[in-house]
Amino acid sequence: MIQTDILIIGAGPTGLFAVFEAGLLKLKCHLIDSLAQPGGQLTEIYPKKPIYDIPGYPSVDAGELVDNLMEQIAPFKPGFTLGERAETIERHEDGSFLVTTNKGTVHKAPVVAIAGGLGSFEPRKPPIPNIADYEDKGVYYMIKDPEYFRDQKVVIAGGGDSALDWTIVLADIAEKVSLVHRREGFRGALDSVSKVKELGESGKIELITSAQVVGLHGEDKLEEVSINHKTEGAIQMKADSFIPLFGLLPKLGPIGDWGLEIENNAIKVDTFDYSTNIEGIFAIGDINTYPGKLKLILCGFHEATLMCQSAYKIIHPDKKLSFKYTTVTGIDGL
Repeated sequence: MIQTDILIIGAGPTGLFAVFEAGLLKLKCHLIDSLAQPGGQLTEIYPKKPIYDIPGYPSVDAGELVDNLMEQIAPFKPGFTLGERAETIERHEDGSFLVTTNKGTVHKAPVVAIAGGLGSFEPRKPPIPNIADYEDKGVYYMIKDPEYFRDQKVVIAGGGDSALDWTIVLADIAEKVSLVHRREGFRGALDSVSKVKELGESGKIELITSAQVVGLHGEDKLEEVSINHKTEGAIQMKADSFIPLFGLLPKLGPIGDWGLEIENNAIKVDTFDYSTNIEGIFAIGDINTYPGKLKLILCGFHEATLMCQSAYKIIHPDKKLSFKYTTVTGIDGL
């Protein structure tokens, strides 16, 4: 049995930063993640994707951010159970929680912090009849290494942040980038929308709005896509790769059966400390929901910080928590 102060379910950026905040309070953490390595979606889906809204970093690759977080928490020596999914939870007779994974590993802790991001997930696929025939043969639902698309003709579909961000990145790598979106407007960050429009106006990319990719063609691999434009009708376009970026379908998995209050496939929390309806269980990051919720890494970091303050009081009910600034004490002085 693995025992710790805070058991964190999910080793994405929010879960990793929670280790740091807990460490400042001299609380030990152990993390469970179904993936084989820490980092969550940042590592598994888009390690080379630049992130622009981390304070102090004008731009940082997702994989680099994970590396930095791992370096930041190293002094606190967290434990990891990787490649296993948190399956069941039960109250121990002393009031702590027992969490067992799908492989039978048992963990015990007085506090559980669920930081599972979107939970388990799968990409939203466009309704193109033969799309499965070209998966990994020209159709990709995520980008792990943008260099793979160097000198290719790439068609991206979507109107959110991922579609916009990757269009900007691949504009300097691919031979040609075409962004296809079914509407005139975009849902992404205003700065990204402006950059994409500038790239379109300068001829660096081809911007096709009020249109959808409706067909894929090629012998052994993708060679061409069919686009249905609202006013121009059918358009045939040569393509080496088609990347539909319509987001992910989140699934809570076994966590959804733990008796937590769920709303729209997310865990409801109290914004005082991001506690759930079960005392001792918290939910931080993209997996939680509350009025005004924004699914940003930055917000997850904030939630982790407040969660650890309340976790300390549960773990040490007879001790007074004294808040200290790391600029005064440093890490070793805490």
